[in-house]
Amino acid sequence: MNDLLDPKNDFVFKRIFGSDENKDVLLAFLNTTFIEAGEPPLTEILLINPYTDKDAPRDKQSIFDIRAKTTTGELINIEMQLFNQYDIEKRTLFYWSKQYSGQLEEGQRYRQLKKCVTINILNYSFLPNNLYHSVFHLREDHSGIPLSNDIEIHMIELSKLDEQIIPIKGGLVNWLLFLKGVSKSNWEVLTMNEPVLRKAMDTLEFLSQDAETRRLYEMRQKFLHDEASMLAGAREEGEARGEYKKATEVAKKLLAKGTDIAAIADISGLSQEEVERLQSH
Repeated sequence: MNDLLDPKNDFVFKRIFGSDENKDVLLAFLNTTFIEAGEPPLTEILLINPYTDKDAPRDKQSIFDIRAKTTTGELINIEMQLFNQYDIEKRTLFYWSKQYSGQLEEGQRYRQLKKCVTINILNYSFLPNNLYHSVFHLREDHSGIPLSNDIEIHMIELSKLDEQIIPIKGGLVNWLLFLKGVSKSNWEVLTMNEPVLRKAMDTLEFLSQDAETRRLYEMRQKFLHDEASMLAGAREEGEARGEYKKATEVAKKLLAKGTDIAAIADISGLSQEEVERLQSH
């Protein structure tokens, strides 16, 4: 049998959780997420953008988020982030706001706006805490009074899970260990805790044995790796430019005070030649 595909790949993740035939898998995952956050479970879920063959990652700009709606009209968006794209908090608020405001058509009242929930599953650490599941709402700082319940953002950080500790009861951690890629030797325990996980595992095994799916997966995996490398490189270059700019500003101030060039080079980190060039301008 072929090695299993990585369920954290957003293309594979959507095949498992975002297809009409696996709506029960998505519902079970959502309910463990909401119950852990103290929210009531759902009885039914409607997929707004179910997976189709058109979602195949031939287009590098494909977005494999999962959008769903509850029976009461609340909107849920789930996104898997295999690599750090940076500014995830601003990106999350931007897409949440588009989803929220996009509900209204011209002439409709604001009261018709429904709650929007964003669930980000991150394959890296982001928040300065030790929680693998953090939930954000809009509340008053001192009293904790909610301004509105319409905004709810979940940050799930797989990197904060200890995959060596296998749970002995049901709950979200079982699903997250599966996504993180825990050894198949532990799958039986996870499915005893969360029976619907078996269908997710069966789907992953089926996809892993399909040659065309594996080809598309490799295509998507390469794009994600390349994109992550490009973003990291751009960020490092930007930081380097920022440090150089700071160094030149310090050097210019010291030059204005008549400080010795060798001393300026030592303090700023610039070379003496760079300081001399600044002096001549």
